[in-house]
Amino acid sequence: MKNIIVNRLDYIRIQKQIGEAMQNKTIAASEAEKLINELNSATILDPDKIPGDVVTMNSVVKITFVDAGKQQEFKIVYPNEANLKEKRVSIFSPVATALIGFRVGDLIEWMVPGGLTKIRIDEIIYQPEAAGDLTI
Repeated sequence: MKNIIVNRLDYIRIQKQIGEAMQNKTIAASEAEKLINELNSATILDPDKIPGDVVTMNSVVKITFVDAGKQQEFKIVYPNEANLKEKRVSIFSPVATALIGFRVGDLIEWMVPGGLTKIRIDEIIYQPEAAGDLTI
């Protein structure tokens, strides 16, 4: 598995969100485990050290589901901010969990509700760290 990069603030906040969600039973144990494993295998960097091509929280990303040839654009957000109509996808969703910490051009194989899929990160339209928004 490729080493991913996670912003130190994102790491802390996501861990807290997972703990709260597990306590409130608003996340499936299997999804929590996947996300925890991703985070625990990551290289953790301060926000100002995050490369501009890494998917972080609050990033707006353009991806392609390779097998289906379908492209999507959305923002990765915390669960309380998720809204599919506004293209704001929770970090607890399988696709967001798959993308966090990977880079533009990466091809990721991930299990989503429909089965194993390949996702390519085509572009990061907005990344907070690259924009100088180091505390969101």
